Parts: sequence; structure tokens; C-alpha cells
Amino acid sequence: MAGAPKRAAFWRSFPIFEDFSDSLIGLIGDIAVARNWPAGGSIFQRGDEGGFMIALASGRIRISLVTQQGKELVLRHVEPGTILGEMALLDGEPRSADATAAVASEGYIISKRDFLALLDAHPEAARAVIRYLTRRLRETTDQLETIALYDLEARVARFLLATLRQIHGEDLPDSASLQLALSQTDIAGILGASRPKINRAIVSLEERGAIRRQGSVMDCNTQRLLTIAEPDED
Repeated sequence: MAGAPKRAAFWRSFPIFEDFSDSLIGLIGDIAVARNWPAGGSIFQRGDEGGFMIALASGRIRISLVTQQGKELVLRHVEPGTILGEMALLDGEPRSADATAAVASEGYIISKRDFLALLDAHPEAARAVIRYLTRRLRETTDQLETIALYDLEARVARFLLATLRQIHGEDLPDSASLQLALSQTDIAGILGASRPKINRAIVSLEERGAIRRQGSVMDCNTQRLLTIAEPDED
């Protein structure tokens, strides 16, 4: 991968830069450094200093934690067009999770020193980043509302659908097989419930024909999962 592109469309595909002017986009292109990571390569680990952020151009990056039992808990997969590591860069706190290249990946590194210098020199860039962070905060609030407002069965259905979208994208097939690397205890931690309640919700989904378990593989009926994930309000 050659030097960092300065095309406005490329950089504005990353939400943090979408309000940047053309001149600011050019400055981002100047400070971005091309990098690539082999499949399985560690990008950073929990507790590391947040010295850079990544604009992912291709591939996929896995964000995870290691449980007390030594098992990897996958939080999400970062896809191209996503900025990674900006929070630790901006707030000065250590990395909150591990980042590993799930497949061979390419992107651009923007160092903390260069990015903060750009914000100091260009207040309009700082204001654009504040707007981006505000949107992120609103999204987090919406996620918390989802946990509070949906019953557990719907939350498990939404979790399974989100996992399927990481594999298939937004255009989900009518049926799909899913092999979760997470235990019910891990899922309980993500959804804010106890393991027995998660087990009862999974059994209920199975009884309703939304899933069928075959060993470690879960066959999912996506249409039924969608119906359960978005129950009628009336």
C-alpha cells in the first residue's frame, strides 16, 4: 500500500472525519502512515498506551478481552471504513481491550502527537471531533436503552443477529449457521443478565423455531429472530 491517500471521499468514509473541510482532509493525508498486519497479528493489547488510532482500509480487526478463565471474549469485529483506537488517543487512558488482525488487514496509523497538534492548530477540526464524540455518546445511550427496554429473549435475538451481520453483512440469508466461541456465561456478561436466564431465553428461542442447536453449532432462522428482536409495540 503506497502513501496515504488525500481523496476527500476516502477520509470522509470514516465518521470522525466526515465534517472535515477539504484542507483538513489534506492534512490528515499528510500525517497518516500506511500499515499492514498479517492474520493473527497483535495490533495492541489492553492496558497499552493509546499512542495512535487506525483508519482501517481493508481486512477485519477483532476486538476482544481475555476472561478470568483465560478464554477470549470477542466484543466485536471492526470492518473497513472504521476508525479504531480514537478514544484512548483522545482521553489519554490505556487501551480497554485487545485488537488483533482477524485476517490480513491494511490501514493507516495516525499518531497521537500529530493528531492532537492538528486539533490545537485548527479549532474547526476540534469542533468536528466533538460532534463525532457526541454522536457516539448518543449511540451508546441508545444501546443502553435497548438493554433496558427489550426483554431478555429479544436481547438474545438481537445479539445473535448482530453476530450474524458481522459474518454476512446487513443482507442476511433466510437461514444461517453460527458457531459461537462464547459461553452462555460470556453472553450473560455482555447482555447484563445471569447465565440461567440466558439459558432459558435460548431454550425459548429454540421452542419458537428461531434457532436449532446441534452441538456447538446454532442453525438460525433469521426471519423469526428478526420478529422476536423487534416485537410489536401494541
